[in-house]
Amino acid sequence: MGKYILKRLGYIVVVFIIVSLLMYALYNLIPSDPARAQLEPQRKSMKPAEYEAMYNRLRESMGLNAPLIVRYARWLGIYPDINGEFNGMFEGNFGYSQFFSQDVVQVIKSPMKNTIFINIFSTIAALAITIPLGIYCAVHKGKKFDATVGVVTILGYSIPIYIIALIFIYVFCVLLRVFPVSGTKTPGMEYANSWQEFVDMLYHIALPVIVMTFGSLGGMTRYVRSSMIDALSMDYIRTARAKGVKEKVVIYSHAWRNALLPVITSIIGWFLSIFSGSVVIENTFSLNGMGKLYWQGLNNLDFELVLAIQMFYTVVSLLGSLLIDISYGLVDPRVRVNK
Repeated sequence: MGKYILKRLGYIVVVFIIVSLLMYALYNLIPSDPARAQLEPQRKSMKPAEYEAMYNRLRESMGLNAPLIVRYARWLGIYPDINGEFNGMFEGNFGYSQFFSQDVVQVIKSPMKNTIFINIFSTIAALAITIPLGIYCAVHKGKKFDATVGVVTILGYSIPIYIIALIFIYVFCVLLRVFPVSGTKTPGMEYANSWQEFVDMLYHIALPVIVMTFGSLGGMTRYVRSSMIDALSMDYIRTARAKGVKEKVVIYSHAWRNALLPVITSIIGWFLSIFSGSVVIENTFSLNGMGKLYWQGLNNLDFELVLAIQMFYTVVSLLGSLLIDISYGLVDPRVRVNK
C-alpha cells in the first residue's frame, strides 16, 4: 500500500506540473496587462512620456518582460524572482489580486470558509437521504413507492438548479416569508456573542442548503438504487436467503457492501466538491463563496486569483482520485492497490 501511494503521489506531481503549465500559458494568452491596469487610474495626471517610462519600469519590476517559462517557474516558486528570492506558490505566495488589491491568500479565506460550511451541510444531508432512499427503492422495486420516487427523481434531475432555486425563493421567501433571500448574515446586526452569529448564519444559509440538497437528490438516489438492484440479483444473495440469513443482514451486510463499490466514486467525488463551490447557487443567493469569487475573477480579468483557485481545484481532484482508489481496496477486499 505504501509503495502504491508513493507511486501515485509521483504521478500527481507530474500531472500537476503539466496542468499548471497549460493553465498558466492559457491565461497568459488572454490580452491583459497587470502593469497597465495598476497604472490606469494615474494615467490622466501624468504626461505620456512619464506614463510610458513608469509603465516600463513597473513591467520590469513585476517580471512581465521575462519569457513565459521563466514567469511560470517564478510563479511556482522553483526559480528566483528579480530580487533573487524564491517567492512562488510552493513558498505560500499565491499571487496578488489586482481587483481586490490584496494578496490572493487573504482574498480566498472568507469565501473558502463559507463554501466549505455550506457544502458540508448540503452534502451530508443529501447522502443521509439518498442512500437509505435508494436502498429502500431497490428492495421494493416495482412498488408504488418506487415508481413515485422514480418520477420525482427524474424531475429533480432534469430541472436546472437555478430553476429550483427560483421556485424555492418564491415559495419560502415571497409567499411564506420564512427565509431571507440573500446574504449570510443580517445587515447591521450586532451580535452579543459568537453563538448568536453562528445561529444567524445558519438561518441565512438554510435555504441555499435546502436547494442544493434537493437538486442533488435525483442523481444519487437513482445511482444507489441501480447499484443495489444489481447487487440483489447476484447468486450469493439468493444463497444467503436460502440459508435463512435475516433480510436485514442480507441487505445491509452483503448487498450494500458490494453495491457500495461503484457508488463510492460518486460519494467521494461529491464530498470533495465542497471545496469547489457552486457558481449558480452562490450568485443566486449572493453568498460570498469560492464559486462566486471564481466568477468575479474571470469577469474582472484577475488571473492571479483565478489561477490560484484553479490550482486548488486541480490538487483536490488529483488527491480525490487517489482517495477513491484507496477506498476501493477498503470497501472490497478483492481489489488490491498495492501493486
